Amino acid sequence: MDETAIITEQQAADAFTRQSGIFDALYSSNIIIQYKRKRVREHAEKFVSAGSLILELNAGTGEDAVYFAQQSHRVHATDISEGMQQMLKDKVESSGLVQSVTTELCSFNSLENLVNKGPYDFIFSNFAGLNCTGELDKVLKQFPALLKPGGFVTLVIMPPFCLWETLLALKGSFKIAFRRFHSSKGAPAHIEGKHFLCWYYKPSFIANCLKNDFDIMATEGLCSIVPPSYFENFPKKFPRLYNGLIKAESRMKTKWPWKNCGDYFIITLRKKDKEI
Repeated sequence: MDETAIITEQQAADAFTRQSGIFDALYSSNIIIQYKRKRVREHAEKFVSAGSLILELNAGTGEDAVYFAQQSHRVHATDISEGMQQMLKDKVESSGLVQSVTTELCSFNSLENLVNKGPYDFIFSNFAGLNCTGELDKVLKQFPALLKPGGFVTLVIMPPFCLWETLLALKGSFKIAFRRFHSSKGAPAHIEGKHFLCWYYKPSFIANCLKNDFDIMATEGLCSIVPPSYFENFPKKFPRLYNGLIKAESRMKTKWPWKNCGDYFIITLRKKDKEI
């Protein structure tokens, strides 16, 4: 990594460590976040085989690691934030899953340094942790060595255009509405008073980086028709409309343009059985 990438990574780690103690309390009651987790898990479960060994990147407080472990998978949960890793360890212990979930403090930029190199059946990264690097191509190129032939990768990434976010310009929120448009050098973000940079990527970027070793299995938009989770009061104010938007997104999530204009997209790729 270059010096800028190292600084950005440390700033992001510090930000999420600061938030780790309150992260679950902040977001656990958000109805749209619950919807997003359900959608991601439904997508992933189409591809993860019974009893899989899963490598999770930017595992956070361990919500997904615990979920997958409860489905009889084994999870190696990694993160660069010490605070998040501690919350994860506490959650795993209190859930009685210490035999199913292992942890490692490791940057996704340095997966060659993993103590547990697998090989894995499934690589998983949720809710845009991978947007915290401007060198995503280098991260993705580490995947083939960590994954078994025929194994799967499921990533949840923020794209350069979100319809709902852009519509905020109509309310005069121009900074948020256009923050994704010019992020080649990194768009500013901040959590708990700590500032860092993030980048936005198209599904085609992921596909191009991995085309020699992987085939695309599925791509779908997440919160392209349903509002993003920072519209947290929307489901309570407009319950009938919200339920209607969920149904519409269910029908349209894999179709253009909806698969490309959400707050996130979910993409799954399969490693080719033979090296090319």
